[in-house]
Amino acid sequence: MFNQPIPPITKNLLIINVLLYLATYVFAQRGIDLATPLAAYYPESVNFHPWQIITHMFMHANLTHIGFNMFALWMFGSTVEHALGAKKFIILYFAAGLGAFALFNFVNFIQIEHLKSILTTAGVDPNSFLGNLDVSSGKSSFMIPNMPAAKELAQYFVTPMVGASGAIYGVLVAFGVLYPDAKLALLFLPVPVKAKYFIPVMIAIEFFLGLENFAWNPIAHFAHIGGAIIGFILVWGWKKKLIRQYREQ
Repeated sequence: MFNQPIPPITKNLLIINVLLYLATYVFAQRGIDLATPLAAYYPESVNFHPWQIITHMFMHANLTHIGFNMFALWMFGSTVEHALGAKKFIILYFAAGLGAFALFNFVNFIQIEHLKSILTTAGVDPNSFLGNLDVSSGKSSFMIPNMPAAKELAQYFVTPMVGASGAIYGVLVAFGVLYPDAKLALLFLPVPVKAKYFIPVMIAIEFFLGLENFAWNPIAHFAHIGGAIIGFILVWGWKKKLIRQYREQ
């Protein structure tokens, strides 16, 4: 199953991700910042631009980040694309990425509004604080007491979302739906585990980690969950339709 040649969409996604990662590094050495305009900021941030909803999926924080993501894309994307075809696979990939962005920022919205209420209760105008926020340093020129809530609020506005993880979680769940009995033998597992057990456990861990750290967190757990949800909905529907068509023949 994993020995098939890399199909075109998966191959092109791998190439684009790697080239953009290298370009970001090379341009940064020359003082040109690609990360800020292409990573995805919270929609209220002055650094947010509509195209970031797509471009953030091709940005990565470091070599480990892109390495793990590209390995997972190669490992599971190839098989899923062979099963679904190029058109459905690309829909799955980008829909999962958009779902990741949406859920991540919905959870952020809940926490941000909570932090704004804390500042308001303390007699601090959150709009004045954010309006004077330096998005590069995370500091505000607006006079404010040394409040943990203010520092946390600033993090949501100055820290971008990057990575293909949300889209890849959609692909991972799609693999589990299509091949529930496939056994996954990964480095950190002593014995192979069927996809229908391994993948739900991974999603559950992401959910509990997200709840446990329901505050600003450098790891976008709810983005992973958002991608997984969209991947499940799409592929479950496609699979049911294929089964129904097969039975009608």
